[in-house]
Amino acid sequence: MEEKLLGNVIEKIREKNPIIFHITNLVTINDCANITLALGASPLMSFCEEELEDILSFSSALILNIGTMDKAMRKMAVKAGKVANKLGKPVVLDPVGAGASKARMDLVTKLIKNVNFAVIKGNMAEIKSIAGIKNENNKGVDSIEEFENAEDIAINLAKRLNTVIALTGKEDIVTDGKRIAKINNGTPILGKVTGTGCMTASLIGSVCAVEEDYFLGATVGVSIMGISGEIAESRLTEGQGNSSLRVWIIDSVYNMTRETFNFKNQIELNL
Repeated sequence: MEEKLLGNVIEKIREKNPIIFHITNLVTINDCANITLALGASPLMSFCEEELEDILSFSSALILNIGTMDKAMRKMAVKAGKVANKLGKPVVLDPVGAGASKARMDLVTKLIKNVNFAVIKGNMAEIKSIAGIKNENNKGVDSIEEFENAEDIAINLAKRLNTVIALTGKEDIVTDGKRIAKINNGTPILGKVTGTGCMTASLIGSVCAVEEDYFLGATVGVSIMGISGEIAESRLTEGQGNSSLRVWIIDSVYNMTRETFNFKNQIELNL
């Protein structure tokens, strides 16, 4: 797909209205649902293991977000990933806080061993943890890791796991180990709203539900969040804060058009 045509997938999502099944973070579950709706997909959230196969049979993608994991989620996430693989549905992993605790890293390791992921999205600390690189400044959900060697780390991990890596930070990097997209959309103010990373995973899953090239799907999903953050920041007026910013982010996704995306995206594709 040519870079200038990437925005076409937004119309495709709204035409098909795919169902995106989330096993996700309880802190941000409502925002993930709303951002999915805003893009034109339909969110479905469940923590009932007994209905996994039924739900996945009619879903178009699965999001696994370990942000508020517990014993039940640890078991359910692996089972859901396996079922989605069996049914040929793309699975997106958001390894929130990977490396912050042994339990989180154990779960991520188990997921990667048992599930084939279409996309793994994370910040620098999370991706480095998965790659087996020591983190000096892992704060859990937040990352203050420098982006040194980020491109090489992402490429090597994508090759090793045979997946698409979406590495978010000052400059977002998406790679399948061969192709690379560098995305310069976004603003540091996104960090003032809880869950923008979780919402990005929902956007990626929504795009991958209708775009079989998961590299392009992840690239578009990450860029939509970046563009929406920029628009939201520009809308803030004196006296408004992160609560208003959160609303503008969701509204910006809702009002995102192919033309807006194609005009505002700052994607550098190396195919």
